[in-house]
Amino acid sequence: MNICTLNKIAACGTERFGAGYTMTDTLDNASGVMVRSAAMHDMELPETLAAIARAGAGVNNIPVDACSEKGIVVFNTPGANANAVKELVLAGLLLSSRKVVPAIQWAATLKGEGDQVGKLVEKGKSAFAGPEIAGKKLGVIGLGAIGILVASAAKSLGMDVYGYDPFLSVDAAWKLSRSIHHVQELDTIYQTCDYISVHVPLTPDTKGMLNAETFALMKDGVRILNFARADLVNSTDMLAALESGKVASYVVDFPTEEMLGVENVVAIPHLGASTPESEDNCAVMAADELRDYLENGNILHSVNYPDVQAPRTTAHRLCVLHRNIPNLLAQISAAVSAEGINIASLVNQSRKEYAYTMLDVEALPSAAVIDQILAVDGVIRVRQL
Repeated sequence: MNICTLNKIAACGTERFGAGYTMTDTLDNASGVMVRSAAMHDMELPETLAAIARAGAGVNNIPVDACSEKGIVVFNTPGANANAVKELVLAGLLLSSRKVVPAIQWAATLKGEGDQVGKLVEKGKSAFAGPEIAGKKLGVIGLGAIGILVASAAKSLGMDVYGYDPFLSVDAAWKLSRSIHHVQELDTIYQTCDYISVHVPLTPDTKGMLNAETFALMKDGVRILNFARADLVNSTDMLAALESGKVASYVVDFPTEEMLGVENVVAIPHLGASTPESEDNCAVMAADELRDYLENGNILHSVNYPDVQAPRTTAHRLCVLHRNIPNLLAQISAAVSAEGINIASLVNQSRKEYAYTMLDVEALPSAAVIDQILAVDGVIRVRQL
């Protein structure tokens, strides 16, 4: 099988495919794709393509809806880069408080002052004074893999941490320290916290969630950190809040034209996951997800189809990607059984309008049976393994 790498992927990831796979940089006849930041929206996806693995968390560069319609499973790697982002968020907390960046820039202007540098430093440093973070209140919006780590680390640095996530998973809840205030309303974060760090995905519901209306609820001089996505913040409203002093500092890892060169904005060029450890973790995780799906049909960490995993019980497996509609499973089973093939096990899960079914069968169905299944209303794709 051909695996297309649209970006440079760490060798520790690509090496996990082994025999039977060919790594290529072209989409032609590719069964799988590994991608980091390459924009795929305008690419023509071949009929052979079964899955795309994003070596990272965000999938805005992938046409997820179009992939769903074609039965292409899209994976991401949640948590693989969480520690790298957490560490930069901690740096962002300090940068937002201590005016380190403008101070460094000012210090550079003293070049050539010779013996006067020391005196000038002592005279000018008061312009860059800022508060300590210990004892301050931090609001963490989104308690996923990154948010949980940020909350825990900030607590260990002496901050009073408030966390908000209406979709807090069981796993995340177990990792959430009892000393962190788990609030039920976003307004509590806005009204209470001196620092706010946002860690939610960009969706139609979250786009522009930090805006003039929410800024008005916040403390004067609040410091905001955005290491998630630029469009979570309304740029026009942020500029106004910075100018008025409502927001004392804005640290963003996704700089846009309007935010560059603005006083009290620390624009970082998307360095959150830019560590060799993070790139290795993402590459390995993406490769394992992709290979397990291509070889066994198992789905883990998909963003468009339900996660379904099961050990093989027979030598043959039938994988059906379909819409989540009534009576469809019965028609699939009937088509297989009509050919006298025993179904040893069947696993089915749904995710909103899409569903996925794996059948372990004791013999491969004929081409006619596959055509019959494909003809069932709602069936999108069938794979035989």
